[in-house]
Amino acid sequence: MDRHDPAHAMSAIEKLYGQAPALLTDLYQLTMAYAHWHNGTGQREAVFHLFFRSAPYANGFAIAAGIQTAIDYITQMRFSDEDIAYLATLTDNAGERLFAPGFLDYLADFGFSGEVHAVAEGTAIFPHQPMLRVRGPIIEAQLLETALLNLVNFPTLVATKAARIAHAAAPDPVLDFGLRKAQGIDGGVTAARAAYIGGCAATSNVLAGRLFGVPVSGTHAHGWVMAFDDELDAFDAYAAALPNNCVFLVDTYNTVEGIENAIRAGEKLRGRGYEMAGIRLDSGDLAQLARRARRRLDAAGFHQTKIAASSSLDEAVIADLKARGVPIVLWGVGTKLTTAQPDAALDGVYKLAALKNDAGRWSYRMKMSDTPGKQTRPGVQQVRRFMDGDTPRADLLFDEAAPATAWAGGVAEHEQCFGADDAHVDLLQPAVAAGKRLAAPPTLADSRDHAGAQFALFTARPDYPALVDHYLDQATDDLRDWLADRHRNQH
Repeated sequence: MDRHDPAHAMSAIEKLYGQAPALLTDLYQLTMAYAHWHNGTGQREAVFHLFFRSAPYANGFAIAAGIQTAIDYITQMRFSDEDIAYLATLTDNAGERLFAPGFLDYLADFGFSGEVHAVAEGTAIFPHQPMLRVRGPIIEAQLLETALLNLVNFPTLVATKAARIAHAAAPDPVLDFGLRKAQGIDGGVTAARAAYIGGCAATSNVLAGRLFGVPVSGTHAHGWVMAFDDELDAFDAYAAALPNNCVFLVDTYNTVEGIENAIRAGEKLRGRGYEMAGIRLDSGDLAQLARRARRRLDAAGFHQTKIAASSSLDEAVIADLKARGVPIVLWGVGTKLTTAQPDAALDGVYKLAALKNDAGRWSYRMKMSDTPGKQTRPGVQQVRRFMDGDTPRADLLFDEAAPATAWAGGVAEHEQCFGADDAHVDLLQPAVAAGKRLAAPPTLADSRDHAGAQFALFTARPDYPALVDHYLDQATDDLRDWLADRHRNQH
């Protein structure tokens, strides 16, 4: 894709870095690619799936995010002259050049030529269901692994956290205030985009606003109040500059006095024909202080002035305060959202599942493990979400390349049977063909609406059946047994 083509809308990756950085990878991805190139095995067609093993926050499912950024990366990834020059300096353990010049020439001309199927951003996805399916020459598909995991794992984690928080706060808006606690520039920008998809109404992150069109919002900090000798003077000065944006932070010194000073500033503001939009509580007993603030605001005639809160909030704290009827109607969530507490990472992986043999037939591949949940499934996988009208009935993970499909999954009394033509949606849809993006990405607002509907629907159904087709189950068992027998015979 030509970045200089005026018809090409520049992606956020390009805006941040100038190009999709090909060196956003682990060294072993390049050494494996080199070994494929050296041995002439790199053009074999392969299928990889990106999925997670367990849902974050014991949520049962996750909200897929980072998908469109990943697609941008796949279609725009190139090795720059500077990248090639750097790789030429790397040496092996004997001090020899790590990569042959011919391989570096290959990388200089590299562009992904395969196809990608992807779920829509904001879709509810269950463990072991692929969010991305990458098909192409193995040397190309393997080189994408690290970057794709980086681009999808963290956003999915944050979008799921944001969806939980937004669901707990509903119908009140949630604002992302986490930039200053984020893990670097990328972490803050990525988290802001993912938080908006998950359900946040706006972000304080202005760069995310410019890059993605996320609405931006903010009030003022304690430093503004501390810059004046008197808190009321600080409020008055802020109101003089921004009379339509007055949400006063009232806990710099004494929250009760801060509430009274906000009312005084609000009265002066009203005298000039403006209204105080709100006050913000950032510490202390939020329930007690919010109730006191609401009584004083109402008594002073500020019935429309909103009370916002931003003090170590998460979905549990917000749900508790709302259950107690606390009159907070705007929630600023920072650290626990942007750093996705308490889960440090999504357990997402990218695994080879099928490889074309010399006869042009799929040869299935799987990872075996004694650790529960780490064994993978073979095949060219798809997730079919069977529907009753607009309501999902059950998910079925199956193999599109299998000679047959049972269209049934589950065990004993929990087994469900389907007709292949029953009403359904296949979650993995074509996104890239011959290395080119097939369609413009959806708007972020559309992805956000989709995520909100998906989260509300599936969080109300904790026993929703996410099943595996019996034929895929049998293929997994057969391949596992064959691999185990081969291993025993070799030893």
